[in-house]
Amino acid sequence: MEKETVNAWIMYHEIQQLDRLGFSKNRIAKYLKSNWRTVRKYFNMSEEDFEQFLLQKGNKCKILDPYKDFVLSRLKEYSDTTSAQMFDWLKEHHLDLPNVCEKTVYNFVMDIRQKYNIPVIDTFREYFPIEELPYGEQAQVDFGQYNMRHHGKSSKKVYFFAMVLSRSRMKYIYFLDKTFTAKDVCTAHEKSFEHFEGIPQTIVYDQDRTIVVDENIGNIILTADFRNYTKSRNFKRHFCRKADPESKGKVENVIGYVKKNFLYNRKYIDIDTLNDQAIAWLSRTANKNVHNITKKSPLDEFMIEKQHLSPYIPLTVKTEDMKANIVRKTNEVNYKGNFYSLPMGTYTGVQVYVLIKEHESRVEVYSTDKRLICSHKLSKEKGKTIINTDHRRDKSGSINEMMNAAAVYFNDTQKAIKYFKKIQEDLPRYTRDHLQVIMRTLKSIPGSVADDTLDFCMKNHNYCGQDFESVAFVLWGTNSSKIEIPDIKLMDKNNINKANEKPETSDINDYQDIINT
Repeated sequence: MEKETVNAWIMYHEIQQLDRLGFSKNRIAKYLKSNWRTVRKYFNMSEEDFEQFLLQKGNKCKILDPYKDFVLSRLKEYSDTTSAQMFDWLKEHHLDLPNVCEKTVYNFVMDIRQKYNIPVIDTFREYFPIEELPYGEQAQVDFGQYNMRHHGKSSKKVYFFAMVLSRSRMKYIYFLDKTFTAKDVCTAHEKSFEHFEGIPQTIVYDQDRTIVVDENIGNIILTADFRNYTKSRNFKRHFCRKADPESKGKVENVIGYVKKNFLYNRKYIDIDTLNDQAIAWLSRTANKNVHNITKKSPLDEFMIEKQHLSPYIPLTVKTEDMKANIVRKTNEVNYKGNFYSLPMGTYTGVQVYVLIKEHESRVEVYSTDKRLICSHKLSKEKGKTIINTDHRRDKSGSINEMMNAAAVYFNDTQKAIKYFKKIQEDLPRYTRDHLQVIMRTLKSIPGSVADDTLDFCMKNHNYCGQDFESVAFVLWGTNSSKIEIPDIKLMDKNNINKANEKPETSDINDYQDIINT
């Protein structure tokens, strides 16, 4: 029902928009492939009337209403009943049950739950207090992500790794501006051990895709990079079962603590600054404040636990010398707190990445297939925008040249120029953008439709690129000339010449001579 309501609202606003453009009700109905009576009814309604109309429509009788009392009584008695089980009960106790699908029963059951406030009760899990582990025995690891404030109303998603020592609750977090890879996880481990100045005996993990390939009935298969890394580190690994995050509750609490205390309302500058701020927060707050459960400061407890950790000897994790950075829609890339321009057209949509490498005090930008795109001099400042002049928007073509280029698509070029001049007069700052929309439209429609669209827009004073585009496709969509003639199906596929045969035609003068005689 929700999807039907959304579709109805879309049709309502399309009808209102097309009417404002000057189309008749019949033309709108033909374009939307809807009944003209529906178009007229929707058009005559205000938004408030249309909303009431949809509400009344949603309260219509349901096919399962005769079985409402039965479903309600069962839900009141057994509130944890699933819709699948209710469907079986209905078929068992009501032989006259109509032929309905499982989705219909699910919607009906959920509607009754909502009306009579019968929530789905989760299964109960019993817990027992666990004694504190010995010092140095265990650490827990987990991952999180968060949308930070960034440049006004925009946001920046960051990803972080967290490790906590189970006895002292000493914490470490490490941030990236992209999703973690297996190599990134190995690097995060090394940074954690460096921070703790030692290695715990056992580390507890969730079955994250960067670490685990397959559960394999308890015989865990690790990713190649993480497996090779653990061969160099002498610690035991314990993996929680799937969908059981509570078995590593200490680090789960850390993830929530980082989001609510450290990241909440913090503005993103760059990833290096964020990691520096995180280390300061750990020293100032997370590892200093008295823990709610142990009633002790993690930092004080860590001074004891540190003596029980295995010695830490630095290990270099081999990583790519190129960092993957996302391309902004302004054809820029953020690197170490500065924005570096890219050639126009580098950004082609969301989640477009480039590789960045520092070389001899320059920032080199490569495509994902390692092809050099451009390079800039590395800036030592923060918050600067570094632009190559050849990356700027191409403004060499004048507005008049664009008008002349678009006018050739019309039979009456002077009339087209007059239309474009009117757009320039009304929207001088955005003339180029409107002409680009019109040019794009002209390249995808026939010339006859272009002329009809120009006549229509001038008659109805639609001086806007988007209006031109909308009118063009409506006219083209309802143009009878678009109807395709079906191919002739031959009885004898081996004789293709028959398809090209034309019947003989008579000369009209022959009939005229017969009539006159």
